[in-house]
Amino acid sequence: MASAGALIAGRGTAAIAQQNAAVRRRQVSVGGTRVKTIDVHAHTAVPAALTDIVKGTPLEATVRGQGTTANLVIDDARLRAMDEQGIDAEVITINAYWYAADRDLAARLIPAQNAALAQACAGHPDRFVPLASVALQHPELAADQLQQAFETWKMRGAGIGATVNSDELASPKFDPFWARAESLGVMIFMHPAGVPELRTRLQGNGFLGNVIGNPLETTIALAHLIFEGTLDRFPRLKLCGAHAGGFLPAYAGRFDQGCVTFPANCTNKNAKKASQYLKQLYFDSMVFTGEGLRHLAAECGVDRIFMGTDYPYPWTSTSVDHILTAPGFSDADRIAMLGGNASRIFSI
Repeated sequence: MASAGALIAGRGTAAIAQQNAAVRRRQVSVGGTRVKTIDVHAHTAVPAALTDIVKGTPLEATVRGQGTTANLVIDDARLRAMDEQGIDAEVITINAYWYAADRDLAARLIPAQNAALAQACAGHPDRFVPLASVALQHPELAADQLQQAFETWKMRGAGIGATVNSDELASPKFDPFWARAESLGVMIFMHPAGVPELRTRLQGNGFLGNVIGNPLETTIALAHLIFEGTLDRFPRLKLCGAHAGGFLPAYAGRFDQGCVTFPANCTNKNAKKASQYLKQLYFDSMVFTGEGLRHLAAECGVDRIFMGTDYPYPWTSTSVDHILTAPGFSDADRIAMLGGNASRIFSI
């Protein structure tokens, strides 16, 4: 297999450094203090390193398709975008495409993918923090893959989907994985892929399959993890819900009231009210308005929020200013959300 640096970085460290010499990195300060800013919601792909492994399997077309997606690689354009926006480091994940893989394929594919991503990020260790992939359709294998990535590649966590082949993450079958993640103390970043069951209703103008579908899937996944007792069984689990946790933080009161109004529909007694689990979870800052960020912090706590951009998807190029200008926050709050929380949790 060709070197991961050649496959992903493309032009090499020297060429990137030369290209970026003319781009001065934006220096972000709060109250006169230089702040290290960290984007926890950023994507990449490593399809070239995996072509031979997936050849002749149901994943071959998907991997080849990733190779045509612009800006998903670690290259000079990505570094320039980070410098211009004032982002010092990215925590990067690969959106799960491998849940259809059988155990044998998953056992070969995932370690190779993690190795390739880790080696690519090693070329810029101050700029990129890789999160592992895991074959969550095989929970025990996923737990071992997470531990291998943690021990071998020093990865600080993993990225997962919000469902696995239509199975909810709250299913007891996934408990071996949650147990391992909790014992390792690593962060699990959960990213949705929409709700295909609503594809017909979400057609038409507005990009609703993504605008509604993605945060809705996160909302459903987190709600099940709460009400099925997963977060009670694993109280020290570090789990981040992408897109600010979907709609859950905005309507947490209804989740509380449901079991009061209709107690027969809440047969599993949780250790606390549903809204209180928000302070047990983590969220990115992708709510787009200052008032939205203020409300998110009020519901979950400033110490539970990471800055996020969804790069390279062009949802925002002003994530730093979003936090700097949102109302009602102290300097310490802004420093925490811009990068302090991520530095602590990911040991950056």
